[in-house]
Amino acid sequence: MRVLFSGLVALIVTSTVAFAQPLEPREGWQVINTDLTFPDLVSRMETAISAEKMGLVTQASASKGARAQGIGIPGNRVMGVYRNDFARRMLAASVAAGIEAPIRFYLAENEAGGSTLAWKTPSFVFAPYLAEGGDALQTLAIELDVIFVAIAQRATAQ
Repeated sequence: MRVLFSGLVALIVTSTVAFAQPLEPREGWQVINTDLTFPDLVSRMETAISAEKMGLVTQASASKGARAQGIGIPGNRVMGVYRNDFARRMLAASVAAGIEAPIRFYLAENEAGGSTLAWKTPSFVFAPYLAEGGDALQTLAIELDVIFVAIAQRATAQ
């Protein structure tokens, strides 16, 4: 019985370190595959967010949490990016759209040692709120689209 239990535990632990399928483009998403290591992409994103005068408002990492429990999984991080003046304009246009802020980037380590940067475009994120937010929210989303592309390009430029 102990051997069976030990084998089951080993199978579960080794299955958690396997790489999932790579991130692929989806409706409303932008995806950039890079040769950057995961730690390099994280660092470059932090620099790019600041350089584009945005704030890194939230961060979450399942891989960091797993590592704290002694489990190794491929690197991943969600970075919530926004700025207070955008928040005020968004809320003036649509209080309901506030649930979408901050808008997130997703960073994932790839099996080959590179990493992927992905995000839902702000225009896509705010699309469900345009009926109430009107031109003001659409203008804001378009401005954010440009900034998010600039952050991504700055972070992934070789």
